[in-house]
Amino acid sequence: MLCQECQKREATVHLTKIINNKKKEIYLCDKCAQEKEELNFGKEGFSFNNLLAGLLSSESGSNTPNSNLNLSYNKAQAECEDCGLNYAEFSRQGKLGCSECYTEFEDKINKVLKKVHGNNRHTGKVPKRTGGVIRTRKEIQKLRKKMQEAVQEEEFEEAARLRDEIKELEEKIEE
Repeated sequence: MLCQECQKREATVHLTKIINNKKKEIYLCDKCAQEKEELNFGKEGFSFNNLLAGLLSSESGSNTPNSNLNLSYNKAQAECEDCGLNYAEFSRQGKLGCSECYTEFEDKINKVLKKVHGNNRHTGKVPKRTGGVIRTRKEIQKLRKKMQEAVQEEEFEEAARLRDEIKELEEKIEE
């Protein structure tokens, strides 16, 4: 598909705008995309690190990804014992220094994950050929909810049946 702006080069960027519930799609080449103000990602361009740094800065109350962050974070001066990375530097660059940083900055990382995904645990789809334990845990959650509803409606035989089914599934997970 040709660029809708210049009609000369191949379109490599797909831009979708939704304004007042009206969707508009634009297909642009790299050059025309860079000239569009809506796609201005700054001097550094778009990267996952910039996105993460922006999320971390918005979590701390700042609007700019590279400003002095984390004034509200009580461990701002804390450093990872293994690599020496502090939280302010992690927020600025959007990268952790080592695997121990996950433990050191766990509470703050969990807040960002909840903000982005709505949860800090995987709750999405699971491939059928794998993820048996995850699928079983989800089934247990559903059964517990049904069991609580049965108890509230005083359907104790159904609640007992569901309880037994939950026990079977829990034993299956332990194996």
